[in-house]
Amino acid sequence: MTWTVTPERFDSPDASALRRDYYDEVASRYWQRPATAEEIDEGLSGDGADLLTRPTGAFVVGRFDGKPASCAGLLLVDADTAELTRVFVRPEFRGTGGGGLLLAAVESAARAFGVRQIRLDTRNDLVEARGLYAKHGYREVPAFHRRQYAEHWFAKEL
Repeated sequence: MTWTVTPERFDSPDASALRRDYYDEVASRYWQRPATAEEIDEGLSGDGADLLTRPTGAFVVGRFDGKPASCAGLLLVDADTAELTRVFVRPEFRGTGGGGLLLAAVESAARAFGVRQIRLDTRNDLVEARGLYAKHGYREVPAFHRRQYAEHWFAKEL
């Protein structure tokens, strides 16, 4: 059982399916009911994923034994800072080390851009994500914006 994590366009078939699954999970958790296909489509429409490619960012896809299983994005904020976004591991692959490999791949991409700090926001109900970030050296920091849905803010110096 082997993980690979590689850069991939955000709109490749596998990346698109993973982004859709990501949005389905976060929306369903937030609304405490299954998200509809229409709600998922609406959430993905104009979500800024097109910025997750050079020169403004990066996107990676993780595969477990060749099966698309995870994804993460990096969005440049300025010359020194980037935001981690759309971190997702399909439930059946959680606990197998893929989350840490995703973070390592995104951190490597950030270093290639010359970024010195990665930051992110997340919600109270995304407990697994908060645990993953803390485990991999992200520390909770004061809020750096006031966007809807953000309840916890993390940062890591590279």
